[in-house]
Amino acid sequence: MYLDYYGFTAHPFLMTPDARLFFASSVHSRAHAHLVYGLAQREGFVIITGEVGAGKTTLVERLCAELDPASFTIARIMTSQVAGDDLLRLVADAFGVPSDGTKAAVLRGIMETLRAGESVGRRHLLIVDEAQGLPPSALEELRMLSNVTENGRALLQTILLGQPQLRRTIASPDLDQLRQRVLASYHLGGLSKDETHAYVEHRMRAVGWTGNPQWEPEALDLVHRFSSGIPRRINRLCARVLLGGALEQAQTLTAPMVEITARELEEDLTGGQPPARPPLREFAAQHGGHEGAGVPASAIAELTRRIEVLEMQAARRERVFNRLMDLFSGLDQRR
Repeated sequence: MYLDYYGFTAHPFLMTPDARLFFASSVHSRAHAHLVYGLAQREGFVIITGEVGAGKTTLVERLCAELDPASFTIARIMTSQVAGDDLLRLVADAFGVPSDGTKAAVLRGIMETLRAGESVGRRHLLIVDEAQGLPPSALEELRMLSNVTENGRALLQTILLGQPQLRRTIASPDLDQLRQRVLASYHLGGLSKDETHAYVEHRMRAVGWTGNPQWEPEALDLVHRFSSGIPRRINRLCARVLLGGALEQAQTLTAPMVEITARELEEDLTGGQPPARPPLREFAAQHGGHEGAGVPASAIAELTRRIEVLEMQAARRERVFNRLMDLFSGLDQRR
């Protein structure tokens, strides 16, 4: 709906990773540099970690788009908690090697494929996503594959993508040999406030945005606050703000609109139950009060603000409901 109203050529804030909309933030640029450095070494492992939605998959898709298809064979697998033998079969499938038969037969097929690629100048790159779920036995199988060489050259490089717990797994004393093969490792953090502003505008420009709607700076500050700078959270929040803006026929997206939308998303994700609020005494203490004293002015101001947000939220829902009824009425009349 908001695509037509604001004249966008495509959705700017889809949840699915899209390398075409890649935004080179400071953290993503450094992570990209680590990937490029690791690939230049032609061996070992590169590890990229980050929270869910931090942009790991988009980052690697951007890297793959930059690699010469004639020089690289790239296999990607999404893992869960699979055992070592099962992971080996997943790797075989990803490289087009028969995965049935004994483990020895599967391993032999993988090695033959790697050596065949080396003979014609093709490098093999394995990308393992959601690697935080792999047990040590599976990671050990990947390490063993990294030992396959020809004329002193490693025939396989591996990129491990995962949530922060992957770093704790790799730090295990049982995986010391794998750690010695890690050439580069980087953790993707959230975007800064300024980068969140730039990210939102970058994605909207990419789909034809020419200034309508206009974001208030304070609105984008709140986008950063409620998303912690995590790209997927930014996308989810901004998509809903744009939808609400289109329903209200708004030309300017304001801070109250962002806050109300963020609260609605929060309720959606908690099954309609608002997050627990502290009792009044605790709330007052958090805002400078103490036992036996009255409620401080800062606490009263915060309570007033919350009540105003709830009132705006109720009014907004009524406006959106009326707008939807008008749209449905128009559709019925055209029929």
